[in-house]
Order: sequence, then structure tokens, then C-alpha cells
Amino acid sequence: MTALDGTSSADRVLRPWQDPALPVADRVEALLEEMTLEEKVGQLGSRWLGNAMEADQGGEPEEETEGTANVAPMQDVFAASGNVPLEEAARHGLGHLTRVFGSAPLTAAEGAAEVVRLQSEVVKLSRLGIPALVHEECLTGFTTFGATVYPAAIAWGATFDPDLVERMAAAIGRDMRAVGVHQGLSPVLDVVRDYRWGRVEETMGEDPYLVAMLGAAYVRGLERTGIIATLKHLAGYSASRAARNHGPVSMGRRELMDMILPTFETALVEGGARSVMNSYSDLDGVPAAADPWLLTDLLRDEWGFTGTVVSDYWAIPFLATMHQVAADTDEAGVQALTAGVDVELPDTVGFGRHLVERVRRGELPESLVDRAARRLLTQKVQLGLLDPDWTPEKSVAGAEAVDLDSPSNRALARELAERSIVLLDAGTALPLLGEGRPEPRRVAVVGPCADDPHTFMGCYAFPNHVLPRHPGLGLGVAAPSLLDALRAELPDAELIHEPGCDVRGDDRSGFAAALQAARESDLCVVVVGDLAGMFGLGTSGEGCDAEDLRLPGVQEDLLVELAATGTPVVVVVVSGRPYALGAVSGTAAALVQAFMPGEEGGAAIAGVLSGRVQPSGKLPVQIPRGPGGQPGTYLQPPLGSNSHGISNLDPTPLFPFGHGSSYTTFAIDSLRISDAEVPTDGEFTVSVRVRNTGGRAGEEVVQLFLHDVVAQVTRPVRQLTGFARVRLEPGASALATFTVPADRTSFTGRDLRRVVEPGDLEVLVGTSASALPCQGHIRLTGPLRHVGPGRRLVTRVNVEPAPGSYRTHQGGTDAGQS
Repeated sequence: MTALDGTSSADRVLRPWQDPALPVADRVEALLEEMTLEEKVGQLGSRWLGNAMEADQGGEPEEETEGTANVAPMQDVFAASGNVPLEEAARHGLGHLTRVFGSAPLTAAEGAAEVVRLQSEVVKLSRLGIPALVHEECLTGFTTFGATVYPAAIAWGATFDPDLVERMAAAIGRDMRAVGVHQGLSPVLDVVRDYRWGRVEETMGEDPYLVAMLGAAYVRGLERTGIIATLKHLAGYSASRAARNHGPVSMGRRELMDMILPTFETALVEGGARSVMNSYSDLDGVPAAADPWLLTDLLRDEWGFTGTVVSDYWAIPFLATMHQVAADTDEAGVQALTAGVDVELPDTVGFGRHLVERVRRGELPESLVDRAARRLLTQKVQLGLLDPDWTPEKSVAGAEAVDLDSPSNRALARELAERSIVLLDAGTALPLLGEGRPEPRRVAVVGPCADDPHTFMGCYAFPNHVLPRHPGLGLGVAAPSLLDALRAELPDAELIHEPGCDVRGDDRSGFAAALQAARESDLCVVVVGDLAGMFGLGTSGEGCDAEDLRLPGVQEDLLVELAATGTPVVVVVVSGRPYALGAVSGTAAALVQAFMPGEEGGAAIAGVLSGRVQPSGKLPVQIPRGPGGQPGTYLQPPLGSNSHGISNLDPTPLFPFGHGSSYTTFAIDSLRISDAEVPTDGEFTVSVRVRNTGGRAGEEVVQLFLHDVVAQVTRPVRQLTGFARVRLEPGASALATFTVPADRTSFTGRDLRRVVEPGDLEVLVGTSASALPCQGHIRLTGPLRHVGPGRRLVTRVNVEPAPGSYRTHQGGTDAGQS
């Protein structure tokens, strides 16, 4: 191997930080001692060279409007003012290279060549030749041209399947690692608190335990491929006032600690994430990027996190320009560094040379610079970037042979899509084939989402995220629409397509043709929902918040008029958030919810409609009955639920958290609780029998909820404590056993300390937060316990054939546990 200076690695004398035989910490300390202050500060910054805002040569650019090309907040403003040449940005070294693949449509080989070019420059430009970390987005897959578009994160939540999510993350990580990427900016661990928030599609749902288990699984999958997983957004972002993006967060410390923070703690402890990204929002007036309690006292000192905190894009200058808690960007940088931010993304603005000057004037302790640099350099050593045989070319070896949308990737994407689709109500029409129903001869397929695969993809999917700036390139991947998929699924039927209306806007001119198509057909499949975009350019996605939960545009009006035709109408909602369906639930022949199911979504939905695919998805968020009266998730104390005689507003959902039907039937019975009493430092088991009482094989998600009967603070009426996905053949049964540590009942008490409190607990087991046929009690005894880091975070699950059952198979080993 030949180094950049022309010498072979065998001929060079290794400096201590280059010696793989030394402990990582020793190598890092040796390097820090060698570095100048300028070089240490250089490691805290980044450069986004792809932030050029230019259209592709192969297609005409769209009409320029403010924010049209933005994939990050105020990207156009920063692109215009911060175009620093790499030579200047990396003169003393550079921490990160931002989105080499994710900013413009490059093939894997072209992106790898760009990584080699940029890394070579970074190494040559600085005295010590330290490479940069390369980071990319990876929320719905590797966000680059031609890479597999997996379902959005809200669809992962609908699978209730950590093992499947872990396999997906590992596939994403392998693809990124093969082309020279080191860090992925995922997963999003925000817990939904208001369905109107545009980024609901990026979350895994409204329950902290579900999000924690799936998030930890994603982290494990990504990290085992060598990619650094980045937890985002710490913390409270999803609870902004009125669900406005970047809006202030007014929640109290107790709600933060019980509903928001457990997902991050679990992903660190059970997943091993090595990076965290701060939230844009302020918590009770303190912006997260400048909050030492959040980023140091809690994250470092209490939880023991040793990785890096990276800023969300331009979150540091936002301390001055948006939050106005700093006089200028220089002061913002000092505040962020002091609070615990280690690396500024996507460009160096607040962590610039002024830090050097402040240290030399005695205004900033050099130890804070050392602290941040040490954390980043540790990761560079761990990744092998300082090993003597590392070269830019070696980091992308084999990239030309990488298939970013391989058959195995697509098979995984389809499995995720199929398991995520929620049959809300089979009604009188589903499945279309079999079940004694006549096969439809003429089917009207209408609605704005019927023939547009973009609607299957989230706002961080490359076709929606970047390709709108390059309209001549299409999707970059094969992604049949639902109309295409139904043509393949129903080859003997005549399909008539009319969009009826657009996703947005109030144009009803297409109604007449859609209604006529429905009247002349045996069945109407109407596909409505969202089109993801960024900063107001879509109906779902970052900066695309909703005033209420009525379907966007005039889509609900279209549904109502179609139902009045007398033709059976199957409603398919393809969306990134739940929408109120009370206006159509009584007249629809069937209701299906698909949460942005990715490039394989068309075939998956078509398979569910026909009956070829047995639906098994469960709602990670409720489906509201009415569009107003929000926010409201299922995690409510008694006065947050329907308060008869107190308020005229009833927040009871149309379909509850955890709901999902199938084409077979299941029974859950024979509840057994191991003990009547258990000490506050003990554990107990809860077991139930699950039976497939129908005529088809299928999967059921068994859900365990607890309710603290009397507590020192108000507690949710019920809260998910464990879950297991179980596959059963017809007539077969299985025994699902949950081992619940008393720690899992802990909550934040009146003094803001986490406690396990003695007292009575209701134990409820079933198939949703409202369908709970098995109910019992247990009492926690002994003293009040204070718990914190080190407490048991996971409810273990075991599924085995029930006595006398012979045709049982567990779908997803130990789902619901790490």
C-alpha cells in the first residue's frame, strides 16, 4: 500500500496514533498532544460541497420558487452565503464531509469516485492528513440515486417487528459502507404527540416502548455493519406547539422524561448507538443545542454516553438567528460547544476560527475543544481512518460492483411493506378474490394516489427529497404504482383509472369522470392520502404541518361522493400521518391504511386487496374519528380520555392504537400471572394462549398493557409494556409469555426522580389498546424504589407451541425485546 506522500506503509515509521496495536484511547491522546489548537478546532467542523442548488443537465429545472430545492431548513440562504472552498475549509483538518451521495443524482461508482477525490484533498490539505467522516441520510434507505426506497419509519412501526427492522438497517448499512460512508443520520426516535406534525412519517409511532424497541433494533442493524447510527432528535421536537415545525416545546420535565427520553436511552443501552443529533426546538425556553442539562448532565453524566453529539443542520447559527439566545453565530458556537455539541453539521459556521481566538484570549477553556475533538477522533480511530494502510481508494474498494437496489434489498422492502399494511376493516368487499365473493369484472381505480408511486415514499426518500430538482430522471428505481400492481394482481378484470383530483388543491373538475367510472364498475378502489415533500411543498414531511386531520385538498369530498354512487367503495389511505376517516367509515365497503410503503408498496397493497397477502400490520398511531379536537394519542390519563359529563368533546378514536384486522380470526385467552404479589425490585410473568380460529394461516401481534391503579402522579389509562408477533396455522395455538421487570413500571414522581412505586397494577392483554379480553391484577410490594441508569428497560417475550398444538410457528423471534 502506498501512502499519499509516495512512501510505502512498510517503509514508514508509525506515529503512535497510527499504530493499531495500541489502545484506541492512547492513540487518540497521542494525536491530541501533537495537534495545534487550529487543528483540533478543524475537526469540529464540516463541509457540504453538494449544496449548490443547481438543476441537472439532463432535465429542465422546475420553476424557481422560494425553498423549491431545499432539503434542509434555509438551505438556499446558507448556500448563497457560505460557499467556502474545500481548500479553505480543510486547511487545518475537517471533521465531516456532508452528503457526498445525497445531494445530487450520482451512481454508486460516481459517488465513490467523488469520495476518493474529496478525501484525497482533505488528507493533502492538512499537516496531519486526517481523513473526514462521510455522513449520509438513511431514513427510508440510503438516500442516494438508485438505492432501494424502503417504507417510511411510520410503516416500520406498523410492523411491530424489531427483527425485520434490524435486517433492513443491516442491508442499508452494508450498502453505505461499501461506498465509503461512515455515519448514517438515523433513526428518528421522536414519539408522536400531535398527528398534525409534518414529520410524523419519520417517526415509529406514538408509544415510547414500541419506538424504543424498533429504534434499538435499527441501531443494532446499522452499527453491526460498521456504520455509526445517529439518534435524532434529542429531544422533544415532536411536541411543538400546534405541531409547527421547529415550534417551541412547552412540555414539563415529567412528560419529557416518561414519554420522550426513554426511546433515546433504550437505543443507547440496547442498540449501542455512537452518535446523537440535537433537536431544533427549545424545551421550556432553552434550545436543545445550547442545553448543558440535556447534552451533558443527562446524556453523558447520567446515561454514560461516550460518542459524538452532532448538530442538526445549521442548528448552531439558529441559536442566534432563530432562537435569539446568542448575539451572533460566534457566540452561538460557544454556547453549543459548552453545552456538549461536538461536531457542527452540515457546514462550519459557529465552530470556526473564532474558537481559536477565544481560547487564546482566555475566554474559552481549551478543555472544551479537546473534549469534542477527542470524541470525534476516537470514532475515526475506531473506523480505521488513522491506520497506516488506509487510503481513500481502499475505503471504496468494490464500489463499482455494488447494486444499491439489489434483488435481496427489494425482497426485504416488499416484506416490510406487506407486514406494515393495516387492514382497518375488511367490510363487505375484501379480500377481492376468494371468500365466496364473485370476482370483480370491472374495477374503477380512482384517487390521486392510485397511479403515482411518489406517494409511497417519504420526504427523505431520494425521489422526493432530491430528484424534484432533476425532473428528467424519474424515480431512479423501479416502483410500480398501485394501478400497475392491480393490473398484474387482477389480470382478468378491466381496470378503469380516473384520478378525480390532486392530492392538494381544490380542483373538482375530475370528480365527474371518477364518479362515472365508479357507477359503471362492479367495484371502486379509491386511493387517497399524502404526497411527501419538504417545507410546504408536500402534504407530509419536514415543514409540511397540517392545520387539522382532514384529508388534504378535496379528497374527502371525493370519497363522500363516490360512496353515494351505490358502487362498493374500497378506501385505501396512503399517508404519512393518520387522517380522520369518520366521515367515510360508515359508507366504505372496506378501509385499508398504508403508511408510505416504499418502492414495493404497490404490489404489497394489491396483494392485501386481493387476499394473496394476509394483512398483519397494526396501527402505531390511532385513526381519529373527526379532524379537530387534536392533539391526542392513546397515552392519556383518565381526564385525557372521554370524560363523560365534563366535556362535550369525545377524543375516542375511530380505530385505536395497535388495531389491525386480517382475513383469519384469532382468540386470546387463558391469562396467567405468575404471582399475586411481587417486590418492587422483582419481576413477574404474564402468559396467554393465542389461537388461530379461522381458516387461513396468519400473524397476530399480542400486546401487553399495564395500568397503575393509584399513583402519586397521573398515569396513562393503559400503556404498552410488551408485544410479540405470532404466526399460526389454522387451528393452531401458541403460548406467549412476557417477563416483566418491576423496573418497567417505573415513572417520574413528584420530585422528578424515577420511581418504582408499590401498589396495584391492572394487567391487560389483547390485540389493541381497546381489544383486551384478558385482564388481571398484580400488586407490587415493598419500599418505594428510586431507579435510573442500569434499570431493566425490556420486557422479554417467549413464544412456544401451546400444549397439544402442533402447527405453530413464531413470526419474528422474540419480537418486542432486544
